[in-house]
Amino acid sequence: MHMRRVGFAVVTALLLSSTAYAQDKIKVGVTATLEGTYTVLGEDGMRGHVTALNVLGKKIGDKELEFVVASTDATPDSAVRAVRKLIEQDKVQILLSPLSGDEGIAVKNFAKTHPELTFVNAASGAQETTYVDPAPNFFRFNMDGAQWQVGLGKYAYETKGYRKIATVGEDYSFIYTQVFGLALEFCGLGGKISSRQWVPLGTKDFASVIAALPDDVDAIYLGLGGADAVNFLNQYQQAGGKAHLMGGSIMIDQTILSSKGNAKNALVGTIAASGQADTWEDPRWQKFVKAYQDSFPPEKRFPSPSLLATNYYGSTMALILALREVNGDLSNNQAKLKAALAKIEIDAPNGKIKLDSNRQAIGTNFVTEVVDDGKGALFSKVVKVIPDVNQTLGYDAATFAKIGLPSRTVPECKKY
Repeated sequence: MHMRRVGFAVVTALLLSSTAYAQDKIKVGVTATLEGTYTVLGEDGMRGHVTALNVLGKKIGDKELEFVVASTDATPDSAVRAVRKLIEQDKVQILLSPLSGDEGIAVKNFAKTHPELTFVNAASGAQETTYVDPAPNFFRFNMDGAQWQVGLGKYAYETKGYRKIATVGEDYSFIYTQVFGLALEFCGLGGKISSRQWVPLGTKDFASVIAALPDDVDAIYLGLGGADAVNFLNQYQQAGGKAHLMGGSIMIDQTILSSKGNAKNALVGTIAASGQADTWEDPRWQKFVKAYQDSFPPEKRFPSPSLLATNYYGSTMALILALREVNGDLSNNQAKLKAALAKIEIDAPNGKIKLDSNRQAIGTNFVTEVVDDGKGALFSKVVKVIPDVNQTLGYDAATFAKIGLPSRTVPECKKY
């Protein structure tokens, strides 16, 4: 990456600065994937969090926010351990957690064991987290992985003329959710998915995966992130791969577009969809990008915020605004704060966000294409902006429920 790694200790120091002398504090526990395959995602998530604090401040009336950070590795067990430690040892009152999909499902379930506390999702995007048996005290201000794919299948089918694709994705809930959103739209228009390959998080050798890719497809969809995405691109380029590529939301993120080496250049022209686009001209987005850039020297950040930075920023923003609305009142098992979070609408950098009855974000999605800026830097260019994307993707609730939960094989490639 074009930067020195931001270590766990540095992140912690950034967050704890200026809180030592606060007389009356509200303690918030924050988790991020600062270990493992998604380390680079967690580090930029924390940059988004710190940027929000720089913009909004930490004062809630006469109280001050104090943040305690815990590291995870994208596994459910690590997320639950981190959250448990923050509650039981650090005595936090509010959780901003977690980053990754399987972690989100686990933390949602754990939240039910602490109904007195408030949990604000930091960035995780598995559908199940809020769609299935949601926790009344868990609030998600980012869209899920399926919402983040809205528009991509239509663009691939109608504009690019793709009729048959193959998919390669990490074998866990968030990527299942991404492929779910893509398949519903692409297959609903008549497209076919001839092959779905799933790889474990942390895969280093993609030779067998690349060898198994069918030749008779118009494009290959990549649902990969972090080190997995970089490893695949390196090996795909070495194998002489030339197929058109389509990208999931964390495949065409600055966490990958800013990676070292030439392999990332295989992504130029890749169509994708995400909860943001680097080139969006909206003033809120431009203001956020500048705040992010101003918060860190160039060697310690990306040229533009990643989706994780944006999610952490939005989640932190929602929490601070809701706390201010109730003047930091956490009495009666934080009832006023939970009510405020449920009804708040935020002007996030990536568009207006409000919550549905499951406390799940309804927001704006972006169809994008990867471009070179002429100076060797890659960015996601806006192709289409789609407002008011809900969790049932425009389907009525009954029809959507019959499709089933995202998995290796769901949804089937057909029109529902």
